[in-house]
Parts: sequence; structure tokens; C-alpha cells
Amino acid sequence: MTGISGKVVAITGASSGIGEATALHLAERGGRLVLGARRRELLDGLVRKIEDAGGEAVAVTVDVRRPGDLARLVAAADERFGRLDVLFSNAGSMAVSAFDELQVADWELMVDVNIKGVLNGIAAALPAFRAQGAGHFIHTASTAAYKVVPDQAVYAATKTAVKVLTEGLRQEAGPDLRVTLVSPGFTNTEGVGKGGSPEAAAALIARRDAIAMPPEAIARAVAFAIEQPAAVDVGEIVVRPTAQG
Repeated sequence: MTGISGKVVAITGASSGIGEATALHLAERGGRLVLGARRRELLDGLVRKIEDAGGEAVAVTVDVRRPGDLARLVAAADERFGRLDVLFSNAGSMAVSAFDELQVADWELMVDVNIKGVLNGIAAALPAFRAQGAGHFIHTASTAAYKVVPDQAVYAATKTAVKVLTEGLRQEAGPDLRVTLVSPGFTNTEGVGKGGSPEAAAALIARRDAIAMPPEAIARAVAFAIEQPAAVDVGEIVVRPTAQG
């Protein structure tokens, strides 16, 4: 299947930011959406917005730290639409701080959401993709996977892990599956500065407000990867604001 129309796409972290923007963009182009996040009221509002515009979507309450929740997301795609074509593992945590602050709980959160969340998605969707002989994994990393800066070492480490896992999955995927890494730079989302130390959060928010690109920029990158012919695999896309060094 070429293009986006008719494809079934599951998105984690779909209640806001990049996930929400991607859901709306794909729905406008005929994609059928399975939307996962923890905040069900926001998901339900997004489903209504998509349906009011003539699209198709279903909401599933998902915490990516729980393998069973990802299994339910994949099952919901099959129950509603009969298949799953794309899993966009987009949920993430950016609870950044300096090492000296010893924010161990935030470190664990980023490892659990950013790394284990992606692995849980792979475990849920890979058997379904193998069984139907097609499927596309898309993972959100970050430009932090390419450049480490103070206060962001743990976050950068988790996103570097996502980059490595995605490349390993691509190498094992074989000719029938596609695997894409999308690495956003500063993007105008509520996740920037959420959690972590107040000082680090304030610096990130100020930087975001000064140079950030809209989440729709990432939505278009995701759509570009999805719409390619089945035999074309877009392995990696890095998208930055022009002002980001």
C-alpha cells in the first residue's frame, strides 16, 4: 500500500504535541488512527475532532511503561480496523536536571518511558506485523541523541538508546517491514520543561519560546516516511529549527 489513505496508524503520546499534530495531519490525508495516551479526556476530544472532520479514530488509554497497554493498543487496531500498518512510538519524558541534583526518580522515568516504552511497542506490534507480512515502526528520538549538553545527559542517553534500538530493529526487520527514526530538535510542545529541575526547565522553556518549530513540522516528516512505496524505507529523519545550532 502506497500513500497514507486507508492506512491504520497507532500513535503513543497522542494527547498533545507531536502526537496530536501527527494524528490530525494523517487523519486529514485519510489515515485511520488508533490513539494512545494516559490522559483519556484529551484523547476523546481529539477523536471527536477527527470524526467531526470526517475521519476515523479510536482512543485507548495507554501508559507505555506497561507492556499490556501496548498490547491493548495493537489489539484495538485489529478489532476496529482489521490490521495495523504503522506504530508511531512517540511518548516521551524530558525530565532533565544536572547530575548533582540526584533526581533518580526522573532518571528512572526517562528510562522507563523513552527506552522501555519503545521496547514495549516493538514487543506488541512485531508479531502482528510478521503475521500480516507488512508493518512500519516509527520511533521518536531527539537531536539530543547527536549532541550532549549539560543537564541533558540522561535524556540524551535514552534517546541515543532509541536511535541504536531503531537501527538494530531495521537490520533485523527483513524485506517486509519498515523502520524509521524521527529526531526532532526544539519543538513547541508542553513536554519541554515538564519535570526535572526548575532551573533546567526554565532554561529549556526559554529556549523553546525563542526558537522552537511547531509540532506540525514533525507530523509532516512522519507522513513523508509513511507515504513512501512499500519497498522504500526512510531510515532516519532529523528536523531542527533553522536557529538551532
